[in-house]
Amino acid sequence: MSAEATNPGAHSRRRGRPRIDLRRLGRAALLGPAARDRLPDAIGHVADAHRAHHPDADLAVLHKAYVLAESSHRGQFRKSGEPYITHPLAVTLILAELGAETTTLTASLLHDTVEDTEVTLDQVRTEFGAEVCYLVDGVTKLEKVDYGAAAEPETFRKMLVATGNDVRVMSIKLADRLHNMRTLGVMRPEKQARIAKVTRDVLIPLAERLGVQALKTELEDLVFAILHPEEYERTRALIADNSSASGALDTMAESFRSVLRDAGIAAEVLIRPRHFVSVHRISLKRGELRGTDLGRLLVLVGEDADCYGVLGELHTCFTPVISEFKDFIAAPKFNLYQSLHTAVAGPEGAVAEVLIRTHQMHKVAEAGVIALGNPYVPVEGVEPADGERADPTRPGWLSRLLDWQQSTPDPDTFWTSLRADLAQDREITVFRADGGMLGLPAGASCVDAAYAQYGEEAHACIGARVNGRLATLSTVLSDGDTVHLLLAQDAASGPSPDWLDHARTPGARIAITTWLAEHPEGAKVQAAAPRRPVPVTADRPAAANAVVDLPDATVRLAGCCTPVPPDAVIGFAVRGGTVTVHREKCPAVARMKSLDREPVPVSWGDAAECRVTLVAESFGRPRLLADLTEAIATEGAAIVSATVEPPSQQRVRHTYTLQLPDAAGLPALMRAMRDVPGVYDVSRTQHPAATA
Repeated sequence: MSAEATNPGAHSRRRGRPRIDLRRLGRAALLGPAARDRLPDAIGHVADAHRAHHPDADLAVLHKAYVLAESSHRGQFRKSGEPYITHPLAVTLILAELGAETTTLTASLLHDTVEDTEVTLDQVRTEFGAEVCYLVDGVTKLEKVDYGAAAEPETFRKMLVATGNDVRVMSIKLADRLHNMRTLGVMRPEKQARIAKVTRDVLIPLAERLGVQALKTELEDLVFAILHPEEYERTRALIADNSSASGALDTMAESFRSVLRDAGIAAEVLIRPRHFVSVHRISLKRGELRGTDLGRLLVLVGEDADCYGVLGELHTCFTPVISEFKDFIAAPKFNLYQSLHTAVAGPEGAVAEVLIRTHQMHKVAEAGVIALGNPYVPVEGVEPADGERADPTRPGWLSRLLDWQQSTPDPDTFWTSLRADLAQDREITVFRADGGMLGLPAGASCVDAAYAQYGEEAHACIGARVNGRLATLSTVLSDGDTVHLLLAQDAASGPSPDWLDHARTPGARIAITTWLAEHPEGAKVQAAAPRRPVPVTADRPAAANAVVDLPDATVRLAGCCTPVPPDAVIGFAVRGGTVTVHREKCPAVARMKSLDREPVPVSWGDAAECRVTLVAESFGRPRLLADLTEAIATEGAAIVSATVEPPSQQRVRHTYTLQLPDAAGLPALMRAMRDVPGVYDVSRTQHPAATA
């Protein structure tokens, strides 16, 4: 397969700049430096592209870097037969067209010198400074002679760690891989496939996370052509067969221009053709394609407010497809992407997808972090928080990746975990109970949130509240959820093997697997075993201090609702002349009234002593029963009886009948019981009684 055949983006509908003739560049490079007053012809294209984004850029350092790269690589040739200098030149041109600043371009010109020539890092540092040296070192491969089969995963580990300090390292690597993929046709098919698979599993997801869509889409097409040649050929034929149908998009674009012009909104309306993989995906989704399916309409405006103005005009003058609307301006994607997405139907019924964004948003959508220039240069008048550099990519996925890679010294485990992590193509944001935020991949559970927030301390996690409601650790979180994680005080607690079924992030899986390996006994220490009801005789007699207007009547407080002063109560006469007293809201009261039972007025006497039944809901843990009984005793209550139900899903239900010396102490007692670690609710019993 030739280099041209592996380049489905050769028609390059995305950029108007023609593809550079690398053979001509190679010949120019072999001629050596030009006169002192101008740049060599071979780097002139880079200079033009760079000046288009940075008119005031100092090109002297690029000239100096080119001279060093050309002289160092002189005599080296690529497998295609081209002078090797054409590769760093092409990589630098890719970055220059995307708007990279001078330091990045300098490092890209030199990115292979330390790896493939006699140039050393010390020489690069001396000639170009520590910043360029760091970038060059970050993309320099580790030697196979030193690392053997682990050289590739360890090289990526080294590169990712370097990216954690400077995202421009990965920008250079992505451009380097793109040019290598463009010229991959000279290699054996099996090597093409191996490189394409690594590109698909690692580089393309990284390009997506850094927001560099211009590189990501072309890499996707190149990988598609190599790994799925039959589908690629069918897609290419499909595009060719429908090329004449693109007039529907032209017609709608002209209608958009007319509507926006009449509304007084200055906007540029462009047709944005889909790349090969996008056409393939939409053909699988929709079957037979229409002319408007081969592209989308892009509307560019000057200000954020104009985006919503355009949206309003289009939804007013055309029929909107409401299900297709997404607002990535108010809620940007984790990779910096901002845009309004919608779809509208024209007069003829043709439906077109529409992207609405500002020119700056478009620049960032295409080039991602590359469009930010040098993100580490302090902005005048803006103080960085806590002395840290303002890097928009560092707080999310990259921080998580750098954290878990430290726990995976084994190259194979790292390589497998890296691919699994990057396969998560969406990210959600959840809010912590303290107001902070956690970035997690879509499909993450409370287990993942626990390890993201607490690290190894999450071994002691016993439950969670999601949006204020109790939830199991297996609960899958959604974007915008609030999660409050509950930890046991027992430091010896550990994760259950079942947690691995719910963990989606490599960090959580690695931490759980490591703990289980270090504790062969396996399962997490469970709550105290189910016990039979434990009767406890109270020191004080049970005395009902409720008074009824029936002479010689025996008064009994209902066990179903355990009323205490100053509850509003009502009584009902039962067999044997006994009056059972219920709280007015007890379900038994409604049942009695439905049977036409006459209520008996009840009032509270002077005696303060009372008996009450409380139910404590908790997560299972060691010493929970002891801690609860200690809290009850500290409040001066006597336990008449207690039962502990068998644990269910790590939850335990305790029921206590208590004798209180004073009913006024009940609120304090319930608070003390709720404060016991692991207890999430304490309530008075409210259930139908067996007898009235």
